[in-house]
Amino acid sequence: MRIFANVIELKAAVGEHLGHTAWREVTQEQVNLFADATGDHQWIHVDIEKAKQGPFGATIAHGYLSLSLLPSFMVELFRVDGLAMGINYGLNKVRFPSPIPVGARIRAGAELVDVKGTPSGYLSNMRMTVEIEDRDRPACVAETLSLYVPAETS
Repeated sequence: MRIFANVIELKAAVGEHLGHTAWREVTQEQVNLFADATGDHQWIHVDIEKAKQGPFGATIAHGYLSLSLLPSFMVELFRVDGLAMGINYGLNKVRFPSPIPVGARIRAGAELVDVKGTPSGYLSNMRMTVEIEDRDRPACVAETLSLYVPAETS
């Protein structure tokens, strides 16, 4: 894990790749729980038998499931100290180039694209790429925006 002492240190790392997370398996239970949480019970995600005959040969994770894992991947990759708070600010350029078959292992890598000072704090843009083990194309590529508010110093 990369630890930044403050947002100034983070800003100095713009352009750097911050590494990769550990591999983790995507399970059918996880996909089913996500389907329940979102109401998206499309058969390609939850009907194992029908999905075997479908275009992917098995059930696949929701694209938005891979997107929803980004915060947990980020926590594994880096930390910024000296903050009053850090908040999700949004996303840019989200793409799902390849489906994740249930049972596949995924990991994420992060590249710090930019950090800009704003009146509210520092806005970072982190390009996150979710890879599928033994696949050429990633499952998800997204730029995550986070607003970091430094702790007041006395």
